Amino acid sequence: MRWFSVGIKVVCLVSMMCTVSGIGANWGTQASHPLPPDTVVRLLRENEIRKVKLFDADYDTLRSLRKSGVEVMVGIPNDMLASLATSVKAAEKWVSKNVSAHVSSSNVKIRYVAVGNEPFLETYNGSFLRTTFPALQNVQSALIKAGLSNQIKVTVPLNADVYASSNGLPSGGDFRTDIHGLMLQIVKFLSDNGAPFTVNIYPFISLYIDSNFPVDYAFFDGNASPIADGSLTYYNMFDANYDTLVWALQKNGFGNLPIIVGEIGWPTDGDLNANIVYAQRFNQGFMSHILGGRGTPMRPGPIDAYLFSLIDEDAKSIDPGNFERHWGIFTFDGIAKYQLNLGSTNSGSLVPAKGVHYLERKWCVMKPSANLDDPQVALSVSYACGLADCTSLGYGTSCGSLDARGNISYAVNSYYQRNNQLDVACKFPNLSMITKTNPSVGSCRFEIMIEPYYGGAGRRFGCLQKPLSLVALIIFFSLTVV
Repeated sequence: MRWFSVGIKVVCLVSMMCTVSGIGANWGTQASHPLPPDTVVRLLRENEIRKVKLFDADYDTLRSLRKSGVEVMVGIPNDMLASLATSVKAAEKWVSKNVSAHVSSSNVKIRYVAVGNEPFLETYNGSFLRTTFPALQNVQSALIKAGLSNQIKVTVPLNADVYASSNGLPSGGDFRTDIHGLMLQIVKFLSDNGAPFTVNIYPFISLYIDSNFPVDYAFFDGNASPIADGSLTYYNMFDANYDTLVWALQKNGFGNLPIIVGEIGWPTDGDLNANIVYAQRFNQGFMSHILGGRGTPMRPGPIDAYLFSLIDEDAKSIDPGNFERHWGIFTFDGIAKYQLNLGSTNSGSLVPAKGVHYLERKWCVMKPSANLDDPQVALSVSYACGLADCTSLGYGTSCGSLDARGNISYAVNSYYQRNNQLDVACKFPNLSMITKTNPSVGSCRFEIMIEPYYGGAGRRFGCLQKPLSLVALIIFFSLTVV
């Protein structure tokens, strides 16, 4: 297939399945105050992002995608794998409710069902080894029964840790020893059903966990020392990692299996190497790399990929690191973080979200009269950060230059905004006050929260959480005020 360096095109595969070629984006919703789905879909369309990968099958999200022309990969969370693995009926019910209903009545362009999300991560200690493949089989059976298996394909988004190299080069690639047999079963099943292999590749993580990792090798601007692998030369980690997978597939008889890069990106905060400069450098470098249609040394041609991610998510777990809440190319409120040419818009720049409604322009800060030595300070900051988001504080972060009083103000304001600016959320004992003077300084943005989106009755985020945390705050005050 030929690739054109600009614009979006439609590619019809031999399987009679038509897919949109071009960059996609991951749309996660683990946010305290998510943008309304209709706003996000407009954001996708105005930036001509024609593919989106979801982590669940939320009704409001899918409904907002109706007749949008955006190609969708719906997700099945890992905690649902066990029930789908043990019951074909459960899989049929899930497909009927979350796929068939939207395809037939709302004209949503669902093209893939992602069964699980990185279920074989070594940190999961084998929790999903017995359920992932049976769930995959049952979902495929359900799609066949629904008459959708030609237009909608199953896949399993896997972390790049499912394969490794025996010699440190792509040519040494093979699937991880402890799951080798299981991986071959899954790969054969995908191949037999005309489905792709989905992999998540993160050069940032390599830099994060290894201080000796060559920084320039994470990027695409050719400044790194190249690595030779036989007759092939590698100038960046992405190509080397991708081709390690290609070698693993080829060695096991599946060299032609389609590959989707399910997640790739760079965070902008929460770590010294998670910053705007590096994120712009990486994502623009990746876009230029794939828009040029060169592919990788082992697999030239177009690369099917989804940027991670579209929007920041302030309610994500920070167990992997504080950067986890800052992967978006847009902030939580839909503001573009940096210049990024996706090769799809005339301006060559990201188009921000429109029609975003904010709460009042006011902030919660530390009182000028408050004493830093007050024993309540540490308790209050710990409480606020535990229930809000302080991942922009610390060495090398966007707010890393704040003094002690600035750090305290940031923490209490984060809690105040998270709780929709309710007065009680800025009543830390002898410490806080409300101001209408913007305390933001330099790269450190003291946020004003957007109006809460309530959505369907079952939403887990936004204001529906707030009464509980405010009850906790009142209890906290009663225990600390003498």
